[in-house]
Amino acid sequence: MRPDTSPAARALITMEAIQDEPGITAERLAGRLGVSARAVRRYVDILRQADIPVESTRGQAGGYRMGRGTRLPPLVFSSDEALGLVMAVLDGHHAASDPADPVGAAVAKLLRAMPQRVAEPADVVRRIAAAAPDRGAARPDPATTVALVRARLDGRCVRVHYRSESEREFATEVEPWAVVVRHGRWYLVCRSLRSGTVRTYRVDRVRAVEVLDRPFRLPDDLDPVAALEEHLAAGWEHPVEVLVDAPLERVRWLPRTMGRLEAAADGRTRLVGTTSNLDEYARDLARLPVAFTVVDGAALRAAVATLGRRLADAAG
Repeated sequence: MRPDTSPAARALITMEAIQDEPGITAERLAGRLGVSARAVRRYVDILRQADIPVESTRGQAGGYRMGRGTRLPPLVFSSDEALGLVMAVLDGHHAASDPADPVGAAVAKLLRAMPQRVAEPADVVRRIAAAAPDRGAARPDPATTVALVRARLDGRCVRVHYRSESEREFATEVEPWAVVVRHGRWYLVCRSLRSGTVRTYRVDRVRAVEVLDRPFRLPDDLDPVAALEEHLAAGWEHPVEVLVDAPLERVRWLPRTMGRLEAAADGRTRLVGTTSNLDEYARDLARLPVAFTVVDGAALRAAVATLGRRLADAAG
C-alpha cells in the first residue's frame, strides 16, 4: 500500500480484502496490505464509524467478515468477476443488453455501479455478444420457486397444485427434496407422501404451493441431479431394454435420461429404461460407436428399423 494513500482509501482497500476472503485474520490482512495489525484494526474502526458492518470473532477460527446491517456496504468487483457475471447471464440465454428484461436491467445496474476500468470489458461483452434463445427453456414463476426452495430449507412438506403436459390438473403432497435446473428447465425432485415414490415435476407447471405443518428429513445420500436424471428415464409408456456390445466403462457417458446401465454377464452392457419419444430414442442409440441389440420393446425395435431404412436410403 502506498504511504501517501489516505486513511479512507486504506479503509476501503481493507474492506475489499475482507470481502474477498471472509474470516481473514488481522495478521493476514496486515501482510496482504503491507501494514501493521494495529493499522488494520484502525481501518476496521473507520469502516464501522461509517456504519459499514464489519464483524470480528476471536479464537483459532476467528477473523473479520462483512456482516449484515441496515446500510448496504459497497460491493467491490474485479474485472474478471464482472466479466464472469455477464458471461454467466449469456450462458443462461438471457438478454443481457435488453433494459426491458429483468436480468438485463439488473446487470446494467451492477455495471453502472462499478468503476469504469472494471466494468468496461464486461459492458462491451454485454452490448455486443448475443445469446441464442433456448427454445426448450421454461422459466417458472419466481414466487413459486422461492416457496419450494424455502420449504426445502425449512424441512416442511408441501401440497403442490399441478397442471400436467396433457392439461390435467391435480394436487399432491410431497417432500420437496431439491430444485434442479437442467437444460433451461426447472424441476422439483420430491417424494410423494401417498405412494412413497420419488417424483419429478416441472416447476413452471406448478400452479400453487401450500406449505404443510409436517416436517421431513432429506435422504443422507441424496444426489439431486442424479435423482432427476434417473427419474426422467422412468415411468414413460414404452419400456426398453438394449444390449450394447461394449463394457460398462466405455458407455458410462450415455445420459442417465436414457435409462439404467448394468454390466451384463458376457461383458456387454444392458440399458434398461422407458421412453415417450421412440424416434428420438432410436436416434440417440444410433450415436453409439459400437453395435447394439434391442432385446425388449417392440415399439423401439420398429423405430430403430425405420431409422435404419432411412439411413440406408440416404446412402443410395
